[in-house]
Amino acid sequence: MQEVAPGTEAESGRGSRRAPRKHRMLRWSATTLAVLILAVAGTGYLYYRHLNSNIEQDDLNLGDNKVAEPTPNAAGQTPLNILIIGSDARDNEENQKLGGAKETFGSTPLADVQMLLHLSADRSNLSVVSMPRDTLVKIPKCTDPDDGKVYAASNGRAMTNQSLGHGGPGCTVATWQELTGIHIDHFMMVDFSGVVSMADAIGGVPVCVDANIHSRDSEGHGSGLKLKKGTTSIKGEQALQWLRTRYGFEDGSDLARAKAQHMYMNSMVRELRANATLSSPNKLRKLAEQATGAITVDSGLGTVKKLYDLSNELRKVEPERITMTTMPNRYVGARVEPTEDAEKLFRLVREDIALDGKDAKKAIAEKAEAASDDPAAEKDEIGILVQNGTRTDALAAASGRASTVAGQLVEEGYDKAVSDRTGSLSEATTLVRYPSAELEGDAQAVAKSLGIPMSSVKKSTDVSGVTLVVGADWREGTTYKAPKQDDTTPKTAEALNGADDTACMHVNPGFTWS
Repeated sequence: MQEVAPGTEAESGRGSRRAPRKHRMLRWSATTLAVLILAVAGTGYLYYRHLNSNIEQDDLNLGDNKVAEPTPNAAGQTPLNILIIGSDARDNEENQKLGGAKETFGSTPLADVQMLLHLSADRSNLSVVSMPRDTLVKIPKCTDPDDGKVYAASNGRAMTNQSLGHGGPGCTVATWQELTGIHIDHFMMVDFSGVVSMADAIGGVPVCVDANIHSRDSEGHGSGLKLKKGTTSIKGEQALQWLRTRYGFEDGSDLARAKAQHMYMNSMVRELRANATLSSPNKLRKLAEQATGAITVDSGLGTVKKLYDLSNELRKVEPERITMTTMPNRYVGARVEPTEDAEKLFRLVREDIALDGKDAKKAIAEKAEAASDDPAAEKDEIGILVQNGTRTDALAAASGRASTVAGQLVEEGYDKAVSDRTGSLSEATTLVRYPSAELEGDAQAVAKSLGIPMSSVKKSTDVSGVTLVVGADWREGTTYKAPKQDDTTPKTAEALNGADDTACMHVNPGFTWS
């Protein structure tokens, strides 16, 4: 039986899973529309000051776990991670009118859509990871920035969508960071009454179903989406119906709904690129008003200028280098939990490895092996501190590893290599760290002597000199063998390429019509 935090409701975060959740609003598309439309428009009106006042801001991270920023690549670039949060809040009349669900009007909002956008350091590719709303996770301790209320960490596991009610979107960010180890740079939360007119402004987004569909059952459940078999261009409220449809797609789960959202997002990107400008400047201005009024962001994205700069970064990626995925998961009762494949997916994002498998592996390897501009000192002049990092969650540190490897370095001619006797560390892979550019060449020379790949030579302000951390992948012997890693995207992530215009949603036979 799955664990649930005390005081939370195991079935949905508010009530029974079987209770009707009519017209659930899925907010993510408004954010994507806003950013992408700003990207393709690029006209002067974007800088009007009054648009800035439309944008709400909130704290980025309300938890205590601050994940370190990724190490820049050889060109000094770092990836960009943005968490898209879709709130089901019914906090005004317009949202209630569009979203229905009168029984939830004014109640604590849930983060029912969560998507991590990962823009690669070199801006060549974009990866998206969706987390189902009913994923069981540990929600960390969070403090509400408005009233100072402290929400204790969940006792056991709770549904991830409940994180939003623990002080705001910053708690959802904290929950993601604690689960994935991925540093999140920004968030965008959307509560959009303007999404209908935004979808209209685009002129429609083509979507496909493999049979006639009507998302409505005998008890009134469903979005009301009614489409004929094949491809239909949808906009306005029909687009909203597509985005929130669960009843009628595949097995009726949130996983199927995420797949439909990915198809819509990919199709929308292709449409925006094919029609780079909207026909009416007045429509575009109105759209910008609605888009900026629809989002809540952290201070790092709190102006139209910052959003516009972000959009310029995003539009560098061609559709064929966009990959949509869903976090690999397994059922735990009526809920889901991350699997081992999920951790693999998170690692690929952490290490900035493209999920489409199209990274120029040879070029990356050549760049990683390239010598530093800083020449190495003579071996007997390089001071090296060797640390034992072989401890893991399951195994104690391998005895004497630091002294053994330090001795090997001395044999190699590094007379100043010494072992750190202050205690053991925990590091999955063997690393060579250096504090500043003038020691980079020395660090690379040490790595080369031991057969450690250049990709494992890292600049770090946590060390004062060249430091070799013997990781859990080198628990014995004096010869290092770099472990082979499978860097392919797990099949269970159900990757969808952004250029795939043949994708079509499977319709549950119980929701067809003739």
